[in-house]
Amino acid sequence: MQVEFRYQAVMVLAFVAYGLSAWALFDDLNGIEWLTILALPTLYPVSVGLFYFLLPEGLLSRIFVLSLFGVGMYALLLTENIFSVAAIRTIQLLRAAHAVGFLLTLVTAFFLYDTMWSFRWPFLMNGLWVMSFSFLLLLQGLWSAELLEGSMSKKTWLFAAILSLGLAEVAVGLSFWPVSITVGSLFLVAMMYVALGLSQQYFMGRLFGKTLREYLGVGIVVLLTLTLLTPWG
Repeated sequence: MQVEFRYQAVMVLAFVAYGLSAWALFDDLNGIEWLTILALPTLYPVSVGLFYFLLPEGLLSRIFVLSLFGVGMYALLLTENIFSVAAIRTIQLLRAAHAVGFLLTLVTAFFLYDTMWSFRWPFLMNGLWVMSFSFLLLLQGLWSAELLEGSMSKKTWLFAAILSLGLAEVAVGLSFWPVSITVGSLFLVAMMYVALGLSQQYFMGRLFGKTLREYLGVGIVVLLTLTLLTPWG
């Protein structure tokens, strides 16, 4: 595919992914679920598509990413179907769905953040990119912890807005930090891990002292690692 048409193709992929996901999950979609249930099945293919164009011309790496996309998309549709059913009645697979959804949210975030750093944009563009995509990822992640049928509480909107703004500010700060593309992406993903993980535990009433220490410990370790890996010279 010619370079000038790559990103138009990704836009088309986004519409196709949303349409096919809506068709597959149509029977259980109500109200806000047209956004929350379908956000990740749309953003995941977009993130993989953008990341795919950044890969070197190697067959093995591209086969790996395409295989990851196929497995991830299948697991994602199963997960979103569980969420849509769990919003109506109790289902035993909900805990597994939360784990898979959380993991794929982080994978999607990494691909999107890596793409952003690869573009070498000014700091304001970095902040807007992170805030926009992080808001959608956080919104669906928080809703999956709350699971209100066809609706969403003001608390969820507020948490998603505040946390995405915080991640955007981190991205702006990293724009002036001499870090590599991969390290910067992993640091943002780690911050997403801490922010979304703690928020989900809070929404589910499981935010205990031990849980808080575990998540904050990960954040501190990642911050120290980032500092050590930065080529200050």
